Amino acid sequence: MAISSLGYIGIWAKDPGEWMKLGTEVLGMMPARALPGESWGTPGVPDDPGPASGGSGTAPDGSVFLKMDDWQWRVAVHKSDSREGLAYLGFDADTAEGFAAMLKTLADAGVAVERASAADAAARSVRELARFSDPAGNRLELFWGPTRDRKFLSPLGSQFVTGKLGFGHLNLFVDKLEENYGFYTEVLGFRLADYLIIDADAGLSANFLHCNPRHHTVALTRVGDIRGVHHVMFQMETVDLVGRALDRVQKAGYRITSTLGRHVNDNMLSFYFRSPSGFDVEIGCDGLLIDENWTPNQFCEGDVWGHQGLTPEAIAEMAGELQAASG
Repeated sequence: MAISSLGYIGIWAKDPGEWMKLGTEVLGMMPARALPGESWGTPGVPDDPGPASGGSGTAPDGSVFLKMDDWQWRVAVHKSDSREGLAYLGFDADTAEGFAAMLKTLADAGVAVERASAADAAARSVRELARFSDPAGNRLELFWGPTRDRKFLSPLGSQFVTGKLGFGHLNLFVDKLEENYGFYTEVLGFRLADYLIIDADAGLSANFLHCNPRHHTVALTRVGDIRGVHHVMFQMETVDLVGRALDRVQKAGYRITSTLGRHVNDNMLSFYFRSPSGFDVEIGCDGLLIDENWTPNQFCEGDVWGHQGLTPEAIAEMAGELQAASG
């Protein structure tokens, strides 16, 4: 058995409140109605006050939790005075049986895995949880049994494409490409959708991996010895929702790093902007869905049109900025 989707993301930020503002006032997510591990109150009791957080989505330690569909939360942002960027990724194993099978696969591959306590699982709003790392050092989490809260109501009318496709996709910079590629495909069960050779002599390439019909859930990109996140993608249901988000992003003063355009490989019509934590956020629609008959291929051009600014040089420059920021 293999991973079914990317369930949630954790982010480090010096000011999680910036992400709350971005998520709710610009992208149209909503604050989690209850914090992970928090009591929902007593059903059927009219005077029950409900969760102590009152639907603020903000924890006592300053962490914020954002909701974008019928899951309790999808995006968590934790305060850190020293770090910005990826804290963890949560991969869904769907069932108890799938969870156990994946743990065995990880053990057979010699991957060090920490079985989380019930309290730690509750802190992720899931039934069971395990932690491990990929060869690039990214903290990964395996889980099953997410808490569902079906009262999502976007303050801006946004609608996101999630469900069995997961919350979106992530493009990672990795230094040891072959080792990471083998880990994600041979251990975690991802499959290659397609790839792009940036510089064959230097070993620079981008590899797009899928675990469900979404064209890719994880992309592994090598630009020298850099490790980090290039971008996180949130998919909206229509082009009008994307366009309205673009208007709000520009009005809020975020730096547009790639203009509106359509990718040639996954058909995504999207734009990119720089997030408060230094990596990019992609907002798009029309993402390609594939099935078991899909044949992996190399594509030689990145875009059908648009996406001005999304060049190999710009990607390399961003990788250098991430390296400098990490010390």
